[in-house]
Amino acid sequence: MSGEDERALLWLAAIDPATAHARATALLERGDDILALRIAGLACKELGRLEEGLAFLYRALDLATGRAMADAESRDDAWPVFADDSWTGDTRPDPYAAAKVRMNLVGLLAARGDLTGALVHAEEAETVLHGEDADRLAANKACALARAGRVAEAHDVAERALAGLRKGHDRAALNGLLSNIGLARAMQGDYGGAEEALAEAVAVGEAAGLRHQTAMAKGNLAFAVSRRGDVPRALRLYAEAEPLLAGERLAQCRLDQAETLIVAGLPREARPLLDAALDAARAHGYRCDVADALLLRAHAELADGDPGRAAESAAQARDAFAEQERPGWIPLAEQVLIKARWESGERSEALLADATAAADLLGDGGWAGPAAETRVIAARVAMALGRPPGRLLAGVDGTDGPAAVRIAGWHAAALERSARGDVPGAVGAVRAGLEAAARHAEAFGALDLRARAAGLAGELAALGLGLAGSAAELLALEERRRAIARPHRLRPPADPERAGALAALRALSAAHTYDAAAGGVPSVLAADLADLEAKVSAHTRRRPGGPPGPEAPEPAEIAAALGDRALVELVAVGGELHAVTVAGGRIRGHRLGEHDAVARETGLIRYALGRLAGDDDPAALTAVTESAERLDRLLLAPVLAEVAGSDLVIAPVGPLHGLPWAVLPSLAGRPFTVVPSAAAWLSARTDRPSGGRTVLVAGPGLAHAGREIAALRGVHPSALVLDGPSARAEPVRDALDGAALAHIAAHGEFREGNALFSRLRLADGPLTVHDLDALAAPPRVVVLSACDIGRSDEGDATVGMAGVLLALGAATVIASVVPVRDATTPEFMSAFHTGLASGLPPSRALAAVPRAPGVAGFLCFGSG
Repeated sequence: MSGEDERALLWLAAIDPATAHARATALLERGDDILALRIAGLACKELGRLEEGLAFLYRALDLATGRAMADAESRDDAWPVFADDSWTGDTRPDPYAAAKVRMNLVGLLAARGDLTGALVHAEEAETVLHGEDADRLAANKACALARAGRVAEAHDVAERALAGLRKGHDRAALNGLLSNIGLARAMQGDYGGAEEALAEAVAVGEAAGLRHQTAMAKGNLAFAVSRRGDVPRALRLYAEAEPLLAGERLAQCRLDQAETLIVAGLPREARPLLDAALDAARAHGYRCDVADALLLRAHAELADGDPGRAAESAAQARDAFAEQERPGWIPLAEQVLIKARWESGERSEALLADATAAADLLGDGGWAGPAAETRVIAARVAMALGRPPGRLLAGVDGTDGPAAVRIAGWHAAALERSARGDVPGAVGAVRAGLEAAARHAEAFGALDLRARAAGLAGELAALGLGLAGSAAELLALEERRRAIARPHRLRPPADPERAGALAALRALSAAHTYDAAAGGVPSVLAADLADLEAKVSAHTRRRPGGPPGPEAPEPAEIAAALGDRALVELVAVGGELHAVTVAGGRIRGHRLGEHDAVARETGLIRYALGRLAGDDDPAALTAVTESAERLDRLLLAPVLAEVAGSDLVIAPVGPLHGLPWAVLPSLAGRPFTVVPSAAAWLSARTDRPSGGRTVLVAGPGLAHAGREIAALRGVHPSALVLDGPSARAEPVRDALDGAALAHIAAHGEFREGNALFSRLRLADGPLTVHDLDALAAPPRVVVLSACDIGRSDEGDATVGMAGVLLALGAATVIASVVPVRDATTPEFMSAFHTGLASGLPPSRALAAVPRAPGVAGFLCFGSG
């Protein structure tokens, strides 16, 4: 075949491997041909048939080196005779053709995990190939070197070939070389350089019409972008790339996606993705990917709180790297083993020695981020053993690398400074680490990812809170911690695909609810609902973060804004609960008691009120009364003298966000509002446009909803009423937009562990938290007359229906944190709205209504 035919077939293998394979095998039906065998081998690799691809290439190599002819001559029967009895090709050795076959073998052998064999073939081909062929070989060799863990060499080899390929006409090879350069830079921690090279690879692929290779480059760009910390953009790029990939490229893309999920704080979602990728890699013989997947699975298991399994997976990865002669990757597996030992509680001389040695090996191998992280662990082990960290922290100052490494670096710096008595310096390091966590969280537009990003700084924040030297410093650090999870303003862009998935989810959920109520066989599978929820979550997590919000407020700013109100902010310091009060310009600290005792009493109250929502239960009523008195003594008695006579702004912590505060005796009849943080209260007080309609909504299946809405129509005669068939999710959501006051009486469901799918049941299915973020201007006051819908999870009250409405810009939300008794609610809500209509602020209108146990869970959230 001519050189033009060769370029055409190679091009086809790059853009359409299935068609290339079909054409190559058709050519082979007429007799063995080196080029046809090469094309068939390359196409098989992309189609997930690695061993078949290698068989084609080894046949081609036999032809090109003359081994096939020699084998035939040594046989008794007439030559030339081959395995397929179809020899028509040239019988003379062709060193240049053999070198090109070796060039192709490099990629397939590297995928199989035979890095030594791949590099041997590369070295043999290097002595023969020239021009663009030599540059193509360099692209393949760079990939093999990177997979062997020789990242710096890989980068150098690729860079030397770049100028030649840029001048040439092989856009596919240039695309691949740029991808290899980008990946090498990302692995070395040069994320800016990586993104530059990979963006060029995408541009080259798109201009040349290389759909398959463009998708590969986008997946690689996602990998680099993710390591830089922009997880939403990475997820968008993966979503664009994956549908166009197959075989090994798809497996690699999914492995990279799993790493991104781990970085985003979603290891539980990464684990099944890794298991599926592992199965596929094993089935197709991609042994190199198997080893990589085992290492990633170890990271996922460790992040998911399973250090025992993480150690097992890391050991398997280490053994696989050794078997594949990939020594450069072995320290990365050792690093996970060290982290697993640390997470398991080991603080030993042996761990110190192993961590120190591993950090040095990682540094020598060019793994800057993992080396820094391992040095931090070594330093913390040294300090736990009473030793100075010495050189271990040199160069680890938290100023570079992924967010987790930066935060860990500042944590180690804070510990070291504290150990030598420099408490102000230690607090300064904590502040810097919290700032790094905040910058990391700003990339996320999804609230659950922001909350998980805040978790990266949890241990660091705990150290800072323990070091705080005054109530003002304690409040300032706590506000900085809480600010990480809370966006300044939630204003996501429109996403038609996400909206469609929500509509489909609503329809299926309504059918599932109907089947359950009717007692028949479900017509909707739970797996279908889960798939739709996963689709909604995936689209949500691809949203970019908004502009940076304001800095966390300083105590003086909070004190000035409170006026005659008083703030009570609860703070967990180690196992103890503290309160900071701000009243009359004074900031005071109070030690309250054990955190576990408070959590236990809160749980008892929540359980007993759940019983009372269903029926009168004297024992449950006694339990509520007694636990409330004990909590009152623990939480409020120590601070009452400071906040006497003031309306309260309460910023709970941890499980206290789920406490029905109105049951505490000291709060009976007293106006108070509950907020995620002092900063959230300041935001909720922002002036909003006056005017707007009142909206009243009654959901289906709630016995007293009609009576409740009828009573409220007497208070708000001009209100827009949506009930019966008109109380559908999208019309209700649209009616809420721009309203002054909205009241929804409906069945509510809080989703434990997945609060963004908490829901209000309406005529056509659920209105979820996800639906609400389409509001451009939420009502100033929202009343949710439903069970449990005021609850939240994933951090300090940011992830839940009330938290999302406040983040969208609502001033006040009235909602219950426990089940409510439907029969009691209409009179309670009528009295509340009467007070509201008379001009009382929401917190005072709520405080003025006597409480029965069935409505004890209703709280005022926001400005009050």
